[in-house]
Amino acid sequence: MSLSGKHAFITGGGTGIGLAAARVLAEQGVRLTLAARNFERVEEAASTLDANAVSVDVSDEASVEAAIDAARSRFGGIDILINNAGITPSAPLHKTSLAMWNEVLAINLTGAFLCTRAALPDMIERKGGRVVNVASIAGLMGDMYISAYCASKHGMIGMTRALAKEVARHGITANAVCPGYVETDIVTRAAENIAAKTKLNEDEARASLYAGNPQGRLIQPEEVASMIGWLCSDGAAATNGAALPISGGQI
Repeated sequence: MSLSGKHAFITGGGTGIGLAAARVLAEQGVRLTLAARNFERVEEAASTLDANAVSVDVSDEASVEAAIDAARSRFGGIDILINNAGITPSAPLHKTSLAMWNEVLAINLTGAFLCTRAALPDMIERKGGRVVNVASIAGLMGDMYISAYCASKHGMIGMTRALAKEVARHGITANAVCPGYVETDIVTRAAENIAAKTKLNEDEARASLYAGNPQGRLIQPEEVASMIGWLCSDGAAATNGAALPISGGQI
């Protein structure tokens, strides 16, 4: 599958991993639709890459369908889908409200389902495509205070593995990348939240997030984007149903 001229739809495409992945794919000649709830931010990101920008609430079926249709009207059918949109609120399980639980699963898991379901017909018709789900090391292991997030990412990996078997005969692959804590705005907010609730300062709070990484550091968005780019390439044609850790050895 030559990437030049292919059309990629990236959720959460305005910042962090999504934007880094967009830059990697743009270098390969991929036409890009960047999607996010914050349209102003995603539009600004798209303007730097000659990309299409659309507003989407991935947890809303009608919004997803409208965003995919808008993407098709600009660049045609979807060849590559990167499900990157997600949220990471934290709380002990006994203090996790039902509203928080439902919101995390709706965005992180149901959102990936809705976007995949909407984009797959294009790939099946074209007899080829790539689905890359941005999961997390939390989808391969558990951790304290993020039970809803862990559940959503475990679910995303399970969906990825099931999908991989369904679409293999159509020349489509479905894989998940599982990064540890990544240097993004989400980590900055998480460190601020930890510092506010503990005796740690913000530097100590940040360090606590990557304490389980044997390399002793945060993962960079570009490192995750590089893996995503490879999974979209010809060289990854036989990689299907994988959940690939990008965590410095934290497994």
